[in-house]
Amino acid sequence: MSKGYDKQLKEILDAEILPMVEEFDQRLNSDTVYEEKLQTAADNFIAAASKLPRVSGCFPPCGFQSAGAVYNCITCQYDSCEFPLDCPIKEIRVMEFSRSQMWCDVPFQLPNDIEVIWRFAEEVKTQQVDEFKEVTAGVDRLYSIPSASLQHQGTYQCEVYSGQRSIVRLYFYLTVTPQVAAGQTELQETFDLSLLPGGQFLPALGGPPPRSPLLPLPLLLTACLTALLLLLFLSLGITSWLTENLCMTPSSTRGQKRPSLHCTVLHALFPYGRTRQCYPALL
Repeated sequence: MSKGYDKQLKEILDAEILPMVEEFDQRLNSDTVYEEKLQTAADNFIAAASKLPRVSGCFPPCGFQSAGAVYNCITCQYDSCEFPLDCPIKEIRVMEFSRSQMWCDVPFQLPNDIEVIWRFAEEVKTQQVDEFKEVTAGVDRLYSIPSASLQHQGTYQCEVYSGQRSIVRLYFYLTVTPQVAAGQTELQETFDLSLLPGGQFLPALGGPPPRSPLLPLPLLLTACLTALLLLLFLSLGITSWLTENLCMTPSSTRGQKRPSLHCTVLHALFPYGRTRQCYPALL
């Protein structure tokens, strides 16, 4: 049964019990008659009480919720929801110089005579009450920062009172991102991309390094030596062909051949090669 209907419950109980109390005092009936009347009064009381509005329930996870208290027929008292006053910290992220708003709002009904106190703990994320300093006090449940700066970063606490009793404490941790830092990060990423070949992207943090477009040094040396050997063999082949076709020219006397100028040069370059054919007298 919701709290606030205890007066109606008392009226229903008095209407059923008080008449029997007067009859019992005057000794108008025997004791057996009152046993039947007490049972009837109990049935009537249960039927009337069941027609009253039921409790709406408790809303987790925090706050003292008097409207959600349930009447315990065994102890004849109201059992509260038994939630802690401190709510979990809510994370808020904003850019520097932008507007930030925090609402001290709860899912359960608050009393009409509330007082709201806002407190602030600079640069720390905490729920320790002694680390906060009071900022404002009144009935406004909205706290607004028109232009957030780095000095606004920290934890904000909203505590709601009813009379002298604390009902709930809400916490907001505000993170302010500097615009200069954000702009520098984007510029650095663009610059890094411009330095990479082929428009490749930067490797992920902790991933393998990008592969170089150049060949490894051992493989490069092997390719160079192979090219030099092929060039040397090609030069020797050309030299041999020139020796056979250009060295010997017909002589004007006695039908013999004499060495040409080309043969003389080749013999000077390759004294042990096939240029010996130019000089048959040496054979």
